[in-house]
Amino acid sequence: MEIVYVYIKKRSEFGKQCNFSDHQAELNIDIQPNPELAEQFVERNPVDMGIQCSVSMSEHEANTERFEMETRGVNHLEGGWPKDVNPQELEQTIRFRKKVEKDENYINAIMQLGSVMEHCIKQNNAIDIYEEYFDDEDPVEVTGEAPSAKTINVFRDPQEVKRTATHLSWYPDGNRKLAVAYSCLNFQRAPMGMSFESYIWDMENPNKPEMTLKPSSPLVTLEYNPKDSHILLGGCYNGQIACWDTRKGSMVAELSTIEFSHRDPVYGTIWLQSKTGTECFSASTDGQVMWWDIRKLSEPTELLIMDITKKEMLENSLGAISLEFEPTLPTKFMVGTEQGIIISCNRKGKTAAEKIVCTFPGHHGPVYALQRNPFYPKNFLTVGDWTARIWSEDSRESSIMWTKYHMAYLTDGAWSPVRPAVFFTTKMDGTLDIWDFVFKQCDPALSLKVCDEALYCLRVQDNGCLTACGSQLGTTTLLEVSHGLSTVQRNEKNIASSIFERETRREKLLEARHREMRLKEKGKTEGKDEDMRYEEVSVDLEKLVNEAEKEFFDTIFTELRKKEIDALKLEAKPSTGEEEEETEQGIEGEEEEDREEGARDDEDEAGD
Repeated sequence: MEIVYVYIKKRSEFGKQCNFSDHQAELNIDIQPNPELAEQFVERNPVDMGIQCSVSMSEHEANTERFEMETRGVNHLEGGWPKDVNPQELEQTIRFRKKVEKDENYINAIMQLGSVMEHCIKQNNAIDIYEEYFDDEDPVEVTGEAPSAKTINVFRDPQEVKRTATHLSWYPDGNRKLAVAYSCLNFQRAPMGMSFESYIWDMENPNKPEMTLKPSSPLVTLEYNPKDSHILLGGCYNGQIACWDTRKGSMVAELSTIEFSHRDPVYGTIWLQSKTGTECFSASTDGQVMWWDIRKLSEPTELLIMDITKKEMLENSLGAISLEFEPTLPTKFMVGTEQGIIISCNRKGKTAAEKIVCTFPGHHGPVYALQRNPFYPKNFLTVGDWTARIWSEDSRESSIMWTKYHMAYLTDGAWSPVRPAVFFTTKMDGTLDIWDFVFKQCDPALSLKVCDEALYCLRVQDNGCLTACGSQLGTTTLLEVSHGLSTVQRNEKNIASSIFERETRREKLLEARHREMRLKEKGKTEGKDEDMRYEEVSVDLEKLVNEAEKEFFDTIFTELRKKEIDALKLEAKPSTGEEEEETEQGIEGEEEEDREEGARDDEDEAGD
């Protein structure tokens, strides 16, 4: 380290100039040790002394020579034959084998090798070191840990004007990336300067998105193609369908035309199970479901109007806000509507009326989430208003299971891909609830406050360990659930199946009972004489009208008298008790007169 000192004095203030010269060392004074002084010293104990405890380490770098590899092939041919024997001639090879087999050395060698080989075969027959003894047993997880979840990463919207994270999609190969769609769903209230961009995030790098997607309108939904991880499908706020190829950059690769697209925001896009892997379908609040082929996005290949009256009238259609498709049921799909009704459809119906199979009553508000159970597709989960409900296709009048009514509005939900009895829900108060109805049915197994703002979307990873939640301010939180919530428990599939079947039977019995009661009431009503019923109704109506009028006028007169009494009390000055008594008697007399007049009016009405 170089030390520099700058002198700021004048040269005249330094004094006499010093001139140095080289000369040999010389001894000026030598002081010998004095034992008497040594006795006066006090030894200090203990003594604190600082030392360096860490091991001295060195760093060494070596640049090795590059190892060059090359591939070579060897063509193996039949060999070992003498030169005078042609291996291609069958007769020569047979003659040579017979000659060798008669040789004594050959026989001795075979006998020696045979005994060694026999020993090895007997060992293999005695024990198989590669045998799996408990391969057919179901995995048993005995864990006493309480359900828990921890935050792994947080991905924040890099834009200054924050937008809502409206949809999430996991990368199909290894789930190491997450695509997030950002949009503002407030009708005509988008903030000034709001960006249209959406992003693809790398799980290990929350500071900067790996790729930016630049649509012509904000994306409401975004889905990876399960067959080709480079292709993404997006539904725009203006109703268009966009397609990206990440190998070609951030710009849109294919875009549907405005005149053949949806008229409202696209709230649902799903890839279909097809040979080409290019077919998909979308749903919007304009009441239409459209099928597309990304090789030709100029117009849809098929169209269905969500008119449950089966008249195919767009003005009667119900707006679709959620979409469900199970690859194991390739012809069926389900639509959740703004009106709270769930519509079950069959794509292979010959007419539009046949394509709408049935409806379920659903919720009091929009159905924000709709998903079949991955283990039992006949049962599906819906999320809307303040509850989450589980339905069975065999019971169409009511759900078989439901959660309690929460204080906060529910916004999204999803089944666990690995546990048939576990599902997730998000709420407007920023809470993530994890339900396990085998463990507990009245309350969630785990309720976690993820953030202060509202949570809007949810997506569970394929292995069930990681869950991503998108919030109103564009923050995507990555959570890791505990081992017990992401591992199948002992006999869980059978228990979940029995619960579904039991609740379905119960709902069927209740539906049959309600149907019988309605038929009995209808029969009783039809058995009465219509004329007598009309007379009784007319008499009852007149009597009810008279009673209502009397009650109405009595209430008015009572209020008027109270106001008169209050006015007299305010106007009257402090006086003797006699004056107060006279005033009270006068008021009582007026009340008696009013009662007599009311009684006379009642008598006149009865006489009429």
